[in-house]
Amino acid sequence: MPNTITPAEVHEHLRCGNCLLIDVREADERASEAIAGSIHLPLGRIKAGELPPKGRQVILHCKGGKRSAEAASLVPGSLTMVGGIEAWRAAGLPTIRMRASGVSVMRQVQLVIGTFVAAGTALGTFVSPWFLVVPAFMGVGLVFAGATGFCGLAILMGKLPWNAPCPASGCAAR
Repeated sequence: MPNTITPAEVHEHLRCGNCLLIDVREADERASEAIAGSIHLPLGRIKAGELPPKGRQVILHCKGGKRSAEAASLVPGSLTMVGGIEAWRAAGLPTIRMRASGVSVMRQVQLVIGTFVAAGTALGTFVSPWFLVVPAFMGVGLVFAGATGFCGLAILMGKLPWNAPCPASGCAAR
């Protein structure tokens, strides 16, 4: 079990400037919301051998605490924030919305695909079997995205106005 620290203690360390808070979530998660002053270094990059700079106490956080605990086992001397950004928010501490929409691009993709699959299936059942092409197309797209790591719909959704990055100061504190 890695050494842990509470969100309130992390907040105090950040105020004093004597720690380096590392967000180990994936880029899409961080793009929705982040803790001011945190640095992004996803768990995958830490697993690949990239370590945070030395000199200050390293504190790791993720969404709920599991990935930061895993990262802490790879970063000597680091601490993990109990409960991740969810616990930070629950403690009433501020976050910065990194884009206008608080919904991640991947959740938006899931909503779009789910809507098209449900509508295409219903229309194919009750109107014309030709509408079954829609859920089939979505299924092929999911298989392609899973096999290659390239999701054209996610790229398209990421370019929509409500997913545009906020100014450097963030959209709004939560």
